Amino acid sequence: MSALRPALLALLALTAGCQAGSGTPPQAAGEAPPAGPDTAEWRHYGGEGARQFSPLGEIHAGNVEQLELAWEHRSGDTSDGTGEWGFASLQVTPLVVEDSLFYCTPFGRVFALDAETGAERWSFDPEVRNRHSGLYPVVCRGVAYWESGEPAERGQHCGTRILYGTRDAELIALDARDGEPCADFGDNGRVALKEEITGAGPFEYYPTSPPWIQDDVAVLGAMVPDNDRVDVPSGVVRAFDVRSGELAWAWEPVTENYRERHRDERGQARYHLGSPNVWAPMSGDPELGLVYVPTGNPSPDLYGGDRDGLDTYGSSVVALDAATGEYRWHFQTVHHDVWDYDVASQPTLFQLPGVGGGRPGLAQATKMGHIFLLDRATGEPLYPVEERPVPQDGVPGEQLSPTQPFPTHPSPLHLPQQLSEDDMDGFVWLDKLACQRELAKYRNEGMFTPPSLEGSVLYPSTTGGINWGGVGIDPGRGILVVNQMHLASVVQLIPRDDYDALNPQGSYPLEYYPMTGSAYGVKRFPLFSPLGAPCNPRPWGTLTAVDLASGEVLWRRPLGTTRGQAPWPLWFETGTPNAGGPLVTAGGLVFIAATTDSYFRAFDLLSGEVVWEYDLPYTGNATPLSFRGSRSGQQFVVLAAGGHGWSESGDAIMAFRLRGKDR
Repeated sequence: MSALRPALLALLALTAGCQAGSGTPPQAAGEAPPAGPDTAEWRHYGGEGARQFSPLGEIHAGNVEQLELAWEHRSGDTSDGTGEWGFASLQVTPLVVEDSLFYCTPFGRVFALDAETGAERWSFDPEVRNRHSGLYPVVCRGVAYWESGEPAERGQHCGTRILYGTRDAELIALDARDGEPCADFGDNGRVALKEEITGAGPFEYYPTSPPWIQDDVAVLGAMVPDNDRVDVPSGVVRAFDVRSGELAWAWEPVTENYRERHRDERGQARYHLGSPNVWAPMSGDPELGLVYVPTGNPSPDLYGGDRDGLDTYGSSVVALDAATGEYRWHFQTVHHDVWDYDVASQPTLFQLPGVGGGRPGLAQATKMGHIFLLDRATGEPLYPVEERPVPQDGVPGEQLSPTQPFPTHPSPLHLPQQLSEDDMDGFVWLDKLACQRELAKYRNEGMFTPPSLEGSVLYPSTTGGINWGGVGIDPGRGILVVNQMHLASVVQLIPRDDYDALNPQGSYPLEYYPMTGSAYGVKRFPLFSPLGAPCNPRPWGTLTAVDLASGEVLWRRPLGTTRGQAPWPLWFETGTPNAGGPLVTAGGLVFIAATTDSYFRAFDLLSGEVVWEYDLPYTGNATPLSFRGSRSGQQFVVLAAGGHGWSESGDAIMAFRLRGKDR
């Protein structure tokens, strides 16, 4: 009997506004809601307020079965590890502005399509030089759109622009009308992002998420190889003038006290090595003039004995002044994070009469399955957050936090909080018995068990919980929807001399990271049964709806089946590892793909029942969007289905609308 397909294993490695307007009142399942706005675009990653919500209601539970493929676009940019690019993952959420759809491929190419037909209008190839992916797949999660505030200027060359980052660590600006580089931006449309960034090799510093554009600045961070060594590039957040490409401001997530203590170490470099970086999507509030930045960990992720305060802003959501970059507030989701629980989800904005006294709010989802509801003007929690004692006695040299923050409204969504022998799962009885024996080998004291020499169970794993797919919020019904993974892994620290003597060469799913410059290297691997099933209890992936007013879970459903994964032709609704996010619509639906079984599904928002599904050509590891065609007036739902590199590689941008509509 064979184990689960590599697709399931591959997904384990994914690390991959404004106030709410008046909403649609709740409708019964199958009842058509009001038609919604005359026009609806998708101008920002995550939609308005990063809510992953569409105000359109043409498609609803009563007619969603009539949804069919309207058009499909193929870029040709695929790689499954055998080509020069290595592994590629199509994680993009396109933008729709007026009648054009814009998206980027993992190879850094940008396409503009007719949003209603999929016909290609233009494409741009940056001819990326740094192509090979290494351990992680090459991705481009999206582009950003800007238009001049002067109506007369919008019709001129580069009066509307597409901006995005590439694997060559360049920020590129293109004319949104024809795809030509904007000559007045940087060097003929390009800004070198590695300027003044020290310690960055060819594949060690580049954006994977789109810039956040607010007013006339584009704000962005970058990924770094944060478990390779201590002295990786700085995690500085920078803003560039959208017109000229000049640096507008820079904010580095370190305190002034830290700067003073380590001034000599920095030398002539402008920024400090190893500071927390920002790779996940950002968001912002133009009315408050704030941009919200989700941060990762200082390097290395899994040992913090030498940080000396470098993690003050780590694993946090930070509010910065969008015009100046000045710090306004931050909320830390994990203190002294040594679990790689960096904030991976886009901060989501909301304002609801029955939630937090009706104050403008921000929902921050985390890998632990926590949803923190904050006042987005001040960062203060809208509901009590409890500092609870967590396991101590880390490895020699470690300085653990005695407590960690836990939300009370809603309560933690990832269950169970600690694995026991009785929780162990498996395909058959002997498989389960093997998992019980495996669990007993390691330190296991629940969430926040510190990494150890004998190996510690990490549940949820570093992939989450909740990852970059984020949350969807229906502002009319006050419902938050989120997908999660439920997978356990083991983290084992190896003393420096032992690690160097071992010189390990692991291959996924067994990961080795040197963490050079620290007292330890690390080994990390999933807690799997001999037959390849996760040892932790099912479901292994879930979709959950939460009433934001009460904080109570409305429903929780397994997300995904064993189709194509298990060693038999029968499919079981076990839930699967998933990557991508939900789209919530005013029609009372939740659209999501994300799973390893290659289905695109629609769930009834009120009941959680599956009301439609579509068999995709590849897994859809992206977040959908919806728009109303400017010519036809019809509602479309769009998804990128391109697999996830290690298991398969595809290039399909797919648009759906109701059957019987004129093509």
